[in-house]
Amino acid sequence: MPEFPRTLVGGVSLPRMIIGSNWLLGYSHTSSAADGYINQINRNEESIAAIFEAFLEYGIDAVMAPMVANPVLLGGAKLAEDRTGKGLILIDTPILNVDDSAEGRKEAEKVIVDSAKAGCRFCFPHHSSAEQLVNKNRHEIQRLPDYLSMIREQGMIPGLSAHMPELILYSDEQGYDVETYIQIYNCLGFLMQVELEAVHKIIWNAKKPVMSIKPMAAGRVSPFVGLSFSFSTLREKDMVTVGCMTPAEAYEDIEIGLAAIERRPPGIQGRSSPNKTAILRA
Repeated sequence: MPEFPRTLVGGVSLPRMIIGSNWLLGYSHTSSAADGYINQINRNEESIAAIFEAFLEYGIDAVMAPMVANPVLLGGAKLAEDRTGKGLILIDTPILNVDDSAEGRKEAEKVIVDSAKAGCRFCFPHHSSAEQLVNKNRHEIQRLPDYLSMIREQGMIPGLSAHMPELILYSDEQGYDVETYIQIYNCLGFLMQVELEAVHKIIWNAKKPVMSIKPMAAGRVSPFVGLSFSFSTLREKDMVTVGCMTPAEAYEDIEIGLAAIERRPPGIQGRSSPNKTAILRA
């Protein structure tokens, strides 16, 4: 199988497509029923391992998730590694207690220590934690360096989950010790806090590589549309995080991503639709 193109983040080689976790852990961004369906079919080690194995065939060996909070995902990763003999690079996005207190700091440090013990290579404070620290008036993410230092002390590479795009601007401006950013980016502007064009500019001007997420707007656009847009409009050093529900979907997403990067049509089958006209059978 062709190896998916790679980039460097903090001196570590990463594939430009990263395995996402929402479609494994029940976060559909659609409905409670959809969440339940994902949990029913995928929230088990066997299903997770099968999807990871499909990605690993193409050298896509990085997965982003709230790792420590989801032992079933860690189990699926270990199962896939054992079956394939290939390692997975774990990118953890833990929720931290960012209270400005000794107790809060102790809780945050324990989560970070647990992340390192689980074998995570990267650790990014979850956006819901980091955004509590933002001071827009001063362009600061207050006390963020404390948590980044904890991550470094545990031998992991720090990044920043930045659903709020200002976090990228403020981090670059202040020179915080991060090696990459997570940012929502998709052709619909789904869940993006400012206009798509503004986020595009922020990503292109970012001093560090960006891991974009939700390229298909949580299923609101097709993989061909979402992945073609993302890979066509991001920098060569940026990444696209992709979630899927089955190994077959993984193979399709990989082919569409490769085709977008290589500027060619993807070699995928047409959809099954009733009463297709002849022209739609391609």
